[in-house]
Amino acid sequence: MHFDKLTFFTFFTFLIVVIISTWLLLSTYLTENCEDDVAISRGKVELVYVEWASEIASTNVVRVLLEKLGFEVDLFSVSAAAMWQSVASGDADGYVAAWLPTTHAHYYRALKDQVDNLGPNLEGTKIGLVVPTYVTLDSIEELNAYADKFKGKIIGIDPGAGLMSKTETVIEQYNLNTFKLLEGSGATMTAVLADAIKNKQWIVVTGWTPHWKFARWQLKYLKDSKGIYGDKEYIGTIVRKGLKEEMPEVYRVLDHFSWTAAEMQELMTMNQEKGSTPYENAKLWLKKNPERLEQWISQ
Repeated sequence: MHFDKLTFFTFFTFLIVVIISTWLLLSTYLTENCEDDVAISRGKVELVYVEWASEIASTNVVRVLLEKLGFEVDLFSVSAAAMWQSVASGDADGYVAAWLPTTHAHYYRALKDQVDNLGPNLEGTKIGLVVPTYVTLDSIEELNAYADKFKGKIIGIDPGAGLMSKTETVIEQYNLNTFKLLEGSGATMTAVLADAIKNKQWIVVTGWTPHWKFARWQLKYLKDSKGIYGDKEYIGTIVRKGLKEEMPEVYRVLDHFSWTAAEMQELMTMNQEKGSTPYENAKLWLKKNPERLEQWISQ
């Protein structure tokens, strides 16, 4: 009889240990996966951007900010026209890549009533025609006289960019009939520029500030006496209608996000390092600048 009681007590103790162990394992699993569950429950954010070095930098910073608040973030690289249209239609939530008031003026005029403009996230930007400083001319008017040295080419970027449409107007207004504007991308433009500078060749490209190329090479803007490229611009944040009501925290972060050209330049330079990725660099930059992180995600 004593043996039966002992056996029962041992079995009961073993059962309690098994139950407690199972509960601890389950608690650990739930804790480890809590962040994923929160991210899913908080929803998905879709951001669009144009494939410019400046927009790659800023969009990835915003992605990291929103992920820290538990949101899942998808980024889509599109043309400027598609970027504006996707937010106006509500297919995307927003972007931090609106060049105003000049570069994207025609998009804004057409769609301003269908989007919310949160204002500048970076001020003091500029667009225009850019040449290496060893090129001995200073204005757009002088281009025709040296068309042969430039091989009659202006190296452009993606065809949907506002900078390209402005450059087409420049060609028309300055009667640059001997020049052809070549389409490409920001990456191909800088690759062609690098090759020309290496060989001390004359080259003219469509350019904008801020951009890492100004830190790497000695470059200058050609004077635009007709003012077609406009004065200094800003990069603005645009979001879809209804975002403030449906995703107030996302709206708040996008509304708070604003930085300097020097800060963007630092991150763009990091993105040029071999083997690096814009996403990982954005996380690293925020780790080095915790005060910015706190400012952008605080209530």
